[in-house]
Amino acid sequence: MRCDLVPDRKGVIWDLLLYVPTVFFLALIATKFWYEDSRNFAYLLAFLASFFFLAGVNRILKTRLMVLGSAPVAIDAGKDSVRVTLRSGGDIALLKEIKRYGDYAGKSFGLSGLDGKGSRQQFVFHKAQFAGSDYDEVQKALDALRAAR
Repeated sequence: MRCDLVPDRKGVIWDLLLYVPTVFFLALIATKFWYEDSRNFAYLLAFLASFFFLAGVNRILKTRLMVLGSAPVAIDAGKDSVRVTLRSGGDIALLKEIKRYGDYAGKSFGLSGLDGKGSRQQFVFHKAQFAGSDYDEVQKALDALRAAR
């Protein structure tokens, strides 16, 4: 079962609403503590602001908009492996220890496994990236793959 993915533009809005205020207020509070001579706490908050900034940029560009070269653009769930096609044109086949991690709302899932070289690979997929009922079909294919092992 092969599914081509599409960018999740609505998810970008939600991520921006989450990350922009978080980074802004962490940086603002860090600046406040910097000028109040509580520099250690300011460093901690500045680190958190930069961490959330990088995490947000990566999430938006890689998993939502699929702009980065390492972003998955297609998923192919077979009988004994899962093949993920990347934006850069490469393919990664997950062959062993394939695990699916779903969220409680059922709107996204993580996929991890070992490729042919034994390296652990991890991907995040959002429901809005799938067309029609492809999301449910991929979930069933991954469950069947897990049951077969």
